Amino acid sequence: MIVDTHIHLDDARYVEDLDAVLERAREVGVTRYIIPAADPDTLPRAVALADQYEAIYFAVGVHPDEAARYDRAKHECFIEHPKCVAVGEIGLDYYRLPEDPKEAEQITKLQQDVLVDQMDLANTYGKPIIVHIRDASRDAQALLEAHAGAQGGVLHCFNADHELLTLAERGFYYGIGGVLTFKNARKLVEVFPRIPEDRLLIETDGPYLTPHPYRGERNEPAYCALIAEKMADLSGIPLAAMQGMCRDNTTRLFGI
Repeated sequence: MIVDTHIHLDDARYVEDLDAVLERAREVGVTRYIIPAADPDTLPRAVALADQYEAIYFAVGVHPDEAARYDRAKHECFIEHPKCVAVGEIGLDYYRLPEDPKEAEQITKLQQDVLVDQMDLANTYGKPIIVHIRDASRDAQALLEAHAGAQGGVLHCFNADHELLTLAERGFYYGIGGVLTFKNARKLVEVFPRIPEDRLLIETDGPYLTPHPYRGERNEPAYCALIAEKMADLSGIPLAAMQGMCRDNTTRLFGI
């Protein structure tokens, strides 16, 4: 059994054929799904899907690109929902910072403040966190080490920065997705064997980052099977054992 630990089923691109998407996933052994909140506008749909489908869970949070729209009170309305398993997707993203230094400084400060507050929210309610990091590894690591709780979390779409591997000692897991199958993913392929086996999670990040050989198409949870195959191949662990290990890791972190 496989859990897709990061799949945006609340995205509009799944509205027309969600049941078919879930059926294709079940056919290859994907049995559970976690929707990470990223956009405040789609959070109500994520909650509604979790209410409608037994296999769907969700997290509450605001993506760093949406930091200006963060409303802690709004998220506290959902965090005690029985199917809310984490706070996320939260983090830092410096990829699109403006060229003006003052404006860039304001945005990075806002992202950092919002990240810290969302970690405080997670700590208050004893929830793990789902962390997005892009071009911000050093700042993110410092903030996680200073503010993340004992419940830990997952580094979503792990960016292959080997310095972040030390966070495994602080209760963090590493989300591995379709990027591992890309032909230009040499850095991640090299770092992957260094990730502790009991810290690996499988994710698609659908509808984004579709694995080979379906790049350019909409990603969906059935492709977790391709990711698991690549993980097993690189590690030398039998596929069934890799899937079971990642399933156990998911249960340990998220309680599902």
